[in-house]
Amino acid sequence: MTSEKMKILVVNDDGIFAPGIKHLAKLAAKFGEVVVVAPDSPRSGQSHAVTLIQPLRLHEAGEEDGIRYFSCSGTPADCVKLAIKVVYEGRLPDYVFSGINHGSNASSNAVYSGTVAGMMEAALAGVPAVAFSLTDHSWKADFAPFLPYAEKIMAACVKSGRKDICWNVNCPDVPVLKGIKVCRQAKAYWDEDAVERVDPARRKYYWLMGDFVNKDDGKDHDLHYLAEGYVTLTPFHFDWTDYAAMKEWQESGAF
Repeated sequence: MTSEKMKILVVNDDGIFAPGIKHLAKLAAKFGEVVVVAPDSPRSGQSHAVTLIQPLRLHEAGEEDGIRYFSCSGTPADCVKLAIKVVYEGRLPDYVFSGINHGSNASSNAVYSGTVAGMMEAALAGVPAVAFSLTDHSWKADFAPFLPYAEKIMAACVKSGRKDICWNVNCPDVPVLKGIKVCRQAKAYWDEDAVERVDPARRKYYWLMGDFVNKDDGKDHDLHYLAEGYVTLTPFHFDWTDYAAMKEWQESGAF
């Protein structure tokens, strides 16, 4: 199951100093040789953004327990790109594990997530990848209940030998977990207001503030199982094509 020669890249969007990435890197080290490349400061909510109009900087931040750490001035997607092109000198790692994110990336949160984008960028490059998130934003979050399940998922990923793995994993912030559920994304959205304020120079600025609204009545999705105390695993793919709609329009003769 393990291989000292296996190359594993660990990334995140909370930044290189986030506690979650240390936990994930130590778990990944059970399966191979780990390199961490993470943003030099938090990049939450930046989704799959890449840096095009300013230079990227990559700094080797040190080594701990055999794990090499690099900080990157860019986004999570940038981290994956620089890791492959610079740290691995153009070679692909065997696996990419992203997280552990401080906060949920279930349902439509995945659309905005830099943690999920790190996973997706790896998948685009042909590397099997998993994103891990805990539904607790606190820097003092307790990852202990999640770690055995995260390790089990890593082991399943490695054991499968599949190259098309792209899994979004979320864990509720509860002391006792019931198990793992493979499930779909819930249909939900952020209902936000642009709260207007004025700075000391009397210039207007805005804060986006609102509520996460679950629009899904089903009981087979990630939000439901998280509320029930399960770790959720949702298989993703980066092909956004709606094949059913495509076939419908092709057969309609409208175009």
